[in-house]
Amino acid sequence: MRVLVVEDDDTLSEFVARGLKEAGWAVDRARDGEEGLAMWPKQPYDAAVVDVMLPWRDGISLVQEVRRRGSTTPVLFLSARRTVDDRVRGLHAGGDDYLTKPFAFDELLARLMALVRRSTRAAEPTTLTVADLTLNLLSRDVTRAGRRLDLRPREYALLEYLMRNAGRVVPKTAILSHVWSYSFDPRTNVVDVLVSRLRERVDRDFEPKLIQTVRGVGYVLRAP
Repeated sequence: MRVLVVEDDDTLSEFVARGLKEAGWAVDRARDGEEGLAMWPKQPYDAAVVDVMLPWRDGISLVQEVRRRGSTTPVLFLSARRTVDDRVRGLHAGGDDYLTKPFAFDELLARLMALVRRSTRAAEPTTLTVADLTLNLLSRDVTRAGRRLDLRPREYALLEYLMRNAGRVVPKTAILSHVWSYSFDPRTNVVDVLVSRLRERVDRDFEPKLIQTVRGVGYVLRAP
């Protein structure tokens, strides 16, 4: 999943971004409201974390504008203000949730996951399974045929994305958008290299082979 973090405090922004990346999210960061507004339509964000007090354009104005333009991306506001009026103002502006500073990262992550669940109108599964391959979203354990697989963070993020889209062909550009936190030249081979590494973990010692190449398009994870 991909999230936009709009926060002018570099320390806090880095803290949130690092935690989300470790949780398997792709993260883009903007330092003010105008930059956030410019970045918003460039990617299919699953959620956004927006500070209320931002330079140039405040978070309330930013969310009002993207809502006016038709964006339905779930928004979690961050603010040091704790009054009920401030929270109500943020929700009326188009925000979906409101978290006051300071906060625990685990709570921020849980709130984001809840927003994504509500936006897709689907219950968030705790495990993903294709054939004898299982990914536990809570513990982040991956097993195949009962054997635990040790994956690096980027490999895990790619596998989660493929499993969430099991049976559907995923274009390389979509993988770039959801697994990496910034844009690569579409002609780069970083996707092919990462898929090759993931195959070494998931398919090399097992049958059937689950990760399949669709030439000229991308990849699909499915049981033959």
